[in-house]
Amino acid sequence: MLLSYFISNFITALLNLFLGIFVYLKNRKNKINITFALMNISVAVWAFGFAMAIIAPNKDWGFFWVRVLNIGSILIPVFFLHFVFSLLNLDKRKRITLIIAYTISFFILILSFSPLYNVDVTPKLSFRYYSVPGSLYFLYILMLTSYMAYGTYKLIKEFETATGSYRNQIKYVIIACLVGSSGGMTTFLPVFNINVYPFGIPFFPLEAIIISYAIVKHRLMDIDFVLKKGAVYLYASSLFLVPLIAVVIIAELIIYKDINLPFSILSILVISLAAYVFPKVRLHAERTTEQYIFKNLYDYKAAIADLSKAMVTILNMDELCKKIINTTTEAMDVNKASVFIIDEDRDRYVLCDSRGVTIGFGHVVDSFRRDDPFFKAVEQHNKIIIREEVERFKDLSDSQLIIQMLRNMESEICIPLISKGKLIGIINLGMKGNKRMYSHEDIEMLTTLANSATIAIENAQLIENIKKTKKVMARADRLAGIGQLAAGIAHEIRNPLVAIKTSAQLLPDRYNDEEFRTYFSTIVASEIERATKKINDLLDYARPSAPFFQQENLNEIIEGMVAFVKNDAYKKEQTIEINLSQELPTITVDKQQMKQVFINLLFNAIQSTPEKGKISITTKKRTKSNGPTDFIQVEVSDTGVGIPEEDLEKIFTPFFTTKAKEEGSGLGLAMTHQIIEEHEGTIDVQSRINQGTTFTINLPVNPLIFKQNKDDARSLH
Repeated sequence: MLLSYFISNFITALLNLFLGIFVYLKNRKNKINITFALMNISVAVWAFGFAMAIIAPNKDWGFFWVRVLNIGSILIPVFFLHFVFSLLNLDKRKRITLIIAYTISFFILILSFSPLYNVDVTPKLSFRYYSVPGSLYFLYILMLTSYMAYGTYKLIKEFETATGSYRNQIKYVIIACLVGSSGGMTTFLPVFNINVYPFGIPFFPLEAIIISYAIVKHRLMDIDFVLKKGAVYLYASSLFLVPLIAVVIIAELIIYKDINLPFSILSILVISLAAYVFPKVRLHAERTTEQYIFKNLYDYKAAIADLSKAMVTILNMDELCKKIINTTTEAMDVNKASVFIIDEDRDRYVLCDSRGVTIGFGHVVDSFRRDDPFFKAVEQHNKIIIREEVERFKDLSDSQLIIQMLRNMESEICIPLISKGKLIGIINLGMKGNKRMYSHEDIEMLTTLANSATIAIENAQLIENIKKTKKVMARADRLAGIGQLAAGIAHEIRNPLVAIKTSAQLLPDRYNDEEFRTYFSTIVASEIERATKKINDLLDYARPSAPFFQQENLNEIIEGMVAFVKNDAYKKEQTIEINLSQELPTITVDKQQMKQVFINLLFNAIQSTPEKGKISITTKKRTKSNGPTDFIQVEVSDTGVGIPEEDLEKIFTPFFTTKAKEEGSGLGLAMTHQIIEEHEGTIDVQSRINQGTTFTINLPVNPLIFKQNKDDARSLH
């Protein structure tokens, strides 16, 4: 019984001393850290005095250690109160209260060395030396309860009004204090001759553990994590230290028939120091040995670790597969490797990259069906498959199939890439150099690599899917624009056809009129050319093409698009006002994409503006005060119904639209926003209900140079 109390108190002393110093070193100037450290050191003094009083060889030593524990127990309450005030930022406002509290504490501390505080020590329960309180001992009890109660009261009051993480912080401190203090209070039962063992002592260090982890390391964000880490630390320390300390004490009793105090303390300190230092020394020794004696092993480990970190930044599938193949083959001295990745569109596992393998029938083929038996077997096994082990033990249901496929793929080891229970790919590696076998350490490293590769491949696939979706969106938006343009261009073609038809009808009657024939040939050629130009413009807009940046006149692009839509505006008796600056420089843009931008904005303006409304489009240059023209600004305004404020942030979201289903797909503004961003520009919108909307576009004169300058500036930071 006594041995367990001695060990428990000794561990409490070491733990609190360590935590107090650790917290203080985290921030030596912070009052919270300082007061918490002082509180923990006081607990350490109290616990150490208690432990030593248990094993004291005689009454004099017993009385000495009781006075030592009194020093710690008297200082705990005042440092706790100061810690609470610092945590709640009350230390300046409660300065007088703290001065009074410290004065009372130091008075009782001086008093503790007199018989008025401790009369004697005497055996109680199984303890040989336990405190006998003096006539003024009640002052300490009064101080302890009042300080602890007042500090806890302040925490609870602050908790009621606190919010967010600060509220959680206070909550955890309250829990920690209640757990720790309730354990410590049981030590007073034998003092007042209540024959109950101080059963709560093991709970006392939990207060320091919870608060330390919460405040210093984990910022009190997760109480479950804090309790778990604290409990694990205490449990692990106990499992290691308690048996060793017990062995030391039992050995002393067997050999010397008594406990030698200096030897016991020295032995326990050495054991504790070894427990703390050995893991660090072991790790350092392992790294040093690998780095200098087994240099190749160290290099390949470092290469695989670096690859795992680098893969998550590669978003191109081909580049990613090439990186995996190159790094693994070079780091592990493998001359044959291949990577197969699932292609969702084709529903097949496709060869993404390879090195040193033979492609063709009977060897490595470039793709397999998704339901191929070999890939199904790899998915079900869900572990790295080593061909040599399968050949030797044949413990898999599809052993023959797996062996044959690995031979065909010239693979010694197959690494499955599993995501959410589904196989998304495999990495095959051939024989290592000098025909060395794959070790257990290799398998562990490759398992880590597989986990990182799976995440990287999913990221790359996601980026590819986003790119495909954008292409589909662009195609859908373009088709919607073509439909609107076709309706407008029909009117433009009808006018020249009417002129040609009228002239053709008059031709038989006036064929002999030379002047009419001349007029007829001129008007027909002119009108046909006019119609042909409109059709070519429509085809030019509709024809998909790769982005092509070249210098253009932005005003001409805008004028062309206004001509396309003016018939739609005419039907609603709307006025299109054009204010184009003649001082604009040429701008580097993709002409077709710019056409799409202005078509979308103009059609939106026409559709949202009531009859007899006005639409205006303005261009102007923007010049920096210290440089040449950098941007061209385009404003497209209307006097339409406006956009509700709650919808302004959504209008550039794909498929979001406030129009009727038959009037809009919700893609136009999304594509407009994307195109402007690809030109390194910005697009903003301002709108008021029933007053109108203005879209403002700012485009750099040369987006390629602008992007380069921006990248250079970012790299400097």
